[in-house]
Formats: sequence, structure tokens, C-alpha cells
Amino acid sequence: MRHIRNVFEFGWPYMRRYQSRLWLGVLCGVLLGFSNASFIWATKTIFSRLSPEPVAAASAKSSLPGLPISPLVAPLGNSFGELRERAEKAIDPWLPLAGRPIDWQQMLGGFLLLPVLVGIRGILGYFSTYCMCWVSERVMNDLRIDVLTKLNQLSLDFFNRSTMGDLLTRINGDTAALYRCMSLGFADLIKEPITVISVFVSLCLVDWQLTLVAVVFVPLILVPLRTLGKKMRKVTQSGLNVTIKQSSSLLEALSGIRVIQAFGLEGAQIERFRQNSRQLVHFGMKGVQARELVNPITETISMMGLGCLVVFIFWRQRSVPDMIGFSTGLVILFSPIKKLAALHVLFQQTAVGVDRLFQLFNERPTVQNKPDAQPLPEFRVKLAFESVNFSYQDKPVLQDLSLVIPRGQKLGVAGESGSGKSTLLNLLFRFHDPTGGAVKIDGVDLRDVVLSDLRSHLALVSQEVVVFDQTVAENIACGKPNATRAEVELAARQAFAHDFIMELPQGYETRVGERGVTLSGGQRQRLVIARAFVRNAPILVLDEATAALDSRAEAEVQKVIDQFAAHRTVVCVAHRLSTLASMDRIVVLSEGRIVEQGSFQELLKAGGAFAQMAQRQGIRAE
Repeated sequence: MRHIRNVFEFGWPYMRRYQSRLWLGVLCGVLLGFSNASFIWATKTIFSRLSPEPVAAASAKSSLPGLPISPLVAPLGNSFGELRERAEKAIDPWLPLAGRPIDWQQMLGGFLLLPVLVGIRGILGYFSTYCMCWVSERVMNDLRIDVLTKLNQLSLDFFNRSTMGDLLTRINGDTAALYRCMSLGFADLIKEPITVISVFVSLCLVDWQLTLVAVVFVPLILVPLRTLGKKMRKVTQSGLNVTIKQSSSLLEALSGIRVIQAFGLEGAQIERFRQNSRQLVHFGMKGVQARELVNPITETISMMGLGCLVVFIFWRQRSVPDMIGFSTGLVILFSPIKKLAALHVLFQQTAVGVDRLFQLFNERPTVQNKPDAQPLPEFRVKLAFESVNFSYQDKPVLQDLSLVIPRGQKLGVAGESGSGKSTLLNLLFRFHDPTGGAVKIDGVDLRDVVLSDLRSHLALVSQEVVVFDQTVAENIACGKPNATRAEVELAARQAFAHDFIMELPQGYETRVGERGVTLSGGQRQRLVIARAFVRNAPILVLDEATAALDSRAEAEVQKVIDQFAAHRTVVCVAHRLSTLASMDRIVVLSEGRIVEQGSFQELLKAGGAFAQMAQRQGIRAE
């Protein structure tokens, strides 16, 4: 029950958005459950009318001497008896009766009785399932959007400890498991208990002692079901972990196919995938065992109850019509019991995904707006790092770093790998917050301003060129979502991208493919620069912007960057030191501290850490 409650608690905020269709599905499910009890009455009535004795006499025999009616069902029995008598009088002209001449009305009633009951049941079942699936589809759509929205709200530290396979599984796999549970399980969870209750009451009214004999073994089903449910939950969790590993390795293999083929790693990647697949097969078959054992266990225990019933029937010598009606009721009764048993396993399976979704929605970004965050005014004076410290877990990255960047200055940042260059930029964008000190714009702590305002003041051109599978115009407009076509084209011209764009098959409407595979490296980089141009931000951040380009493409892109940076504040991180030659000032980091600073030529002549790095790249002082 705890797992069912957890699934409902998670799904209800989404389901209540579609309450009208949901309650219509619930109503149809309830009516369907009650309609199943009508078959007991129908079969008993038909077979009782095959006997030449009057119906009333046959009904009077339904309680044998020595079998008292239970006090619990006696009031229901009296009311039901009166209702049954009225119904039988109303339908008597419409049903054939042994020993009475048959006419067209009786022929029509006898022909249509069971088809009408089955038709009503079928229509109710259709609308119940349709409404629940209608709601489930929309809930899953809302849920996937909310999961993606939540992921976009989380800070970089969450993504640093997550894998791409895990994130994709949360968006697709976990939500799909909940969809199966809602579309199939919720409908059965409504109609099947109603069916069990209505049929059980009907059987008690026919003969409560026979009913108790028939269902005495039902509680025995719960013991193996509890064990199977726990097994299914464990297997699902293990299988999910392997699925995440396999998805991550598959994404790595496909995205790195060029390297894999170059180094002849195809066999190793296939073997890695094969091992994960074998584990998935193992856990999949364990899940099949747990799921498929439900039916034989339920049916075997049910037949044990039926065996006791057969012995009891012969011992008490019950009438044929009562026994046929009672047997019909038992068949109807054990079918929903079997479905409810399978539902237990389904909810155990779904609970694993729901727990993971709960964990995701309970995640809180480490970087977020304060309740009293203020808009950031126009950048006018300076950008400052004041005694900034930052650590990844327990590892210090920046230590007591102080740096002032006046508005309009072009600052270069150099240093060996791991010196803290990228961390400096991450703090500027507030991807992380300092563990000590503060980063300020015009004296305003970045933690006190609205995040969207801060980032609207910044434009990023990175070594990691991110181009989306959209049109050229849409990729450029990512820098400013409400940009007009004129602004997009102006940015492309400023980035010297307009000419090659016009040579594409559909010009600005050409789709560039996943990761921009239809474009060269220099073209992709210029597209990204055009994206920064259209943003028109006062602070330009360059993070190894030309490191992945050849010398010719680098020269083209550097020319564009120099033009774009002419009237902006620039923070440029570069491993290729030649790209820092045009910077007004360069700071050199080592182990999270500034060890040198000055102009390009000053640092070369100083013979310090910068000059040593430059010498390794063949750069010497003039």
C-alpha cells in the first residue's frame, strides 16, 4: 500500500489538472465494476426459467433449511429480495419460461439479454480506459516538461555528478513507467475492487456460506505476492542501473565514433555494450519470473478454494440454477482478484521510477535567486573579484584571488591546466558561487542580483561550440530569443558569416544538423560568434574560443572577435598564448592564485611563468 500511496501522491498534482475527464473515467470504472454483478443475476435467472416450476418457488428454495442467513447480510438480503422480485416481474414478459408458449417478445428478450449486458459492460470499459489513457498521456507530457524544466534549473554541480544516461532515463524511462501504471493500473485499481465488492455481496446474497468457503483461500495469495513484489522492486532497480550504464556508454560510443574508429576500439565498445546487455537480459528474465508467477499462484490458490466449494456443494445438494449463477459469480470474482495481484507487482515496479523522480524534484540548485534579488543596472565602472576562494568539495581551486577589471578593458587569463582559469569564468556566470569572498559588478555582489539579469550582461564564446539541430537563423537567435530577422542578419554580417550562410541550400533557413555536422569548424565558430553579437552584451567572455581551429580558421575567427570586442569588456581565457597578444592586460594563475600580471610583452620580458609557457609554444619577446 505504501508504494501505491507514493505513486498517487506523486501523480495527483498532475491528474487533478484534468479532473473532469479523470472523474468520468472513475465513474465509468465504478459502473463497470457494478455491472459485473449483473451477470450472476442474468445467468441464474435464465437457468431458473428452464425449470417448469414457477420462478417464485425456485427463488424460495434459494435458502435451504438449516442454513440461516447471516445477520450481516440479512438486511441487504431483504432489500435485495424485494428489488429482485420487482425486476423479475418487469422482465417476465420479455424472457422465455419453460412450459409457457413463446412469442416474439420473449424471443427478442432472450436473444438480447446477455448481449445488452455485455455491450453495456464493454462501453463502460472502453470509456473508462479511454478517459484514463487520455489523462495519462497529458500527465506524461506535463511531467516530461517539468522534469526538463527542473533539470534546467539545477546548478552545474548536479550535472557534474550525473551521467547523461541517468538524465535521459529520468526524462524517458521513469516517466514511461509511470505512464504504464496510470494508463493500465489506475483504471484497474478503480474498477476491479468495485467488481470484487459487488460480486462478493451478490454471492453472499445467493449463499453467504458458499461464498465464505469459496474465498477462504484468497488471503493466502497475499503472502507470495508480497515476496514477488519485493523481488520485482529489487530487480527493477538493478535493471535500471544497468540501463543507465548502457545508455551512457552508447552515447559516448556514438558521439566519439571518429576516435573509436581511429583507434580501432570498435570491438572493445561492442564487448562493453554486450556485457551490459547480458546483465539486462538477466534482470529482465528475473522480472519476467516475478511477474509471470503471479498468475499460476493466484489460479492455483483460487482452484483450491473452488475444490472446497465443489465438495461443499455436493454435501449440501444445492439447486442447479443457484449453482450456475454462483459459479458465474466465482469466475467473475477471481478474474479481478488476479488483476489486483498483478497490479501489486506493477506498482512495485513503478515505485522505483517514482522514487527517482521524487529525488529529482527534491533537488535544490546550489545557485539560485535570493528572495530579495534585485535587477542588475547597466554595467558602467568595473568588474571585481574580492578575496575570492572556491573549492570543489575539499579541493581548493581559487585561493584569496583579488582582481579588478575596469569597464572596456580586455583581460587575458593564462595558466597551466588546473590553475583555476575555467573556475574564474564559472564564478562570473554564477554557475557556482564563491566559498569565500565575492564577485561584484559596479560594487553589487552577484549573489544579490537576478540571475537572468546577470547573464544578459554576458556573452560567451567557448571552445565547446554548441550548435543545435535547427536552422541557421534559429541558432543565431538563441543569443536573443526575440531577435528580428534584421538583427540576425546584421549579427551574421558582423561575424563574417553572412556570405557562407547565403551559399547554403536554404540560406538562413538551412538546418545545420545535429551538432552542426554540415558546417566546418570555422563556420560553426562564426555562427556562435554571431549568436554573441546578436546578444549585444557589454561583457564578452572568451573561453579557449579558437583552440580547436586550424591556423587559417583561427585567423579568420580572431579577426571577427577583435572587431566584436572593440567596445566591450573582455575576459579571455586561452591556452594558446598568441591569442592574448591583443589584450590590454594579462593575469597568470597558478594553483588558484595570481602569480603574474602585465601586458603581453611585459610578461614575455619578465621571464616568469608566462614566458616559460610562451617559450614552449615558440613565442619569445621582441
